[in-house]
Order: sequence, then structure tokens, then C-alpha cells
Amino acid sequence: MWWRIILISMAYVLLGAHFLRFGQMPLAITCVMLPILLLLKNNLITRVIQMGLILATVTVWGPATYQYIDLRITMHEPWYLLATIMGSVILFSFFASYCMNGLVNPPRDKNCLFR
Repeated sequence: MWWRIILISMAYVLLGAHFLRFGQMPLAITCVMLPILLLLKNNLITRVIQMGLILATVTVWGPATYQYIDLRITMHEPWYLLATIMGSVILFSFFASYCMNGLVNPPRDKNCLFR
């Protein structure tokens, strides 16, 4: 159970670092402090944090990936490694969001993945 919270926290810290890079301090602080709400063990709070991570992945990492790759292509520089790294960040964020399933109320089925 503790490893899920670490993954979720790492995903939000990574998102906060992205906001901090562009000088958006309130968003960076919010992203870093949001996983602390997981200590309340409330199903609604867990779902809000999960949806927030999914929404942030789609609305922040997706356009950022497109813009960075477009910039690299425009400057005639290699962009394959950048696409691999950003794709890994997106997959990690989605995986961390998936790991929130069963964080508050663990599944009772024995054949469930990530008990």
C-alpha cells in the first residue's frame, strides 16, 4: 500500500517540477501538497486526486510533448529520445493514476491485479 502513495507522490512532484520550471509557483505548491490529502483515507478524495492526475497528464504532458517535439523538429535536431522520455513520463503518470484503484477500499477478489 505504501508504494502506491510513493508513486502517486512522485507523479505529482514531477508535475510540480514542470510548473516550477515555468515559474508557476502556486500550481507547483498545489501539486506537491495534493498527495498529502491521501492520508485522510476518503474514497471521494482519492477519486478527485486520481481524476486530477489523469486530467493533468492529458492537458499538461500531452501539449508539452507536442510543443517540445515540434521545437526539436523545427531546429533540425534529433527528437526521438525526447519522445521516448516524454512518453515514459505520460505512461508513468497514467500508471500512478491506475495504482490509486483500491487504495482506500482494497478489492475483495483474489484475481485482482495490484491488491
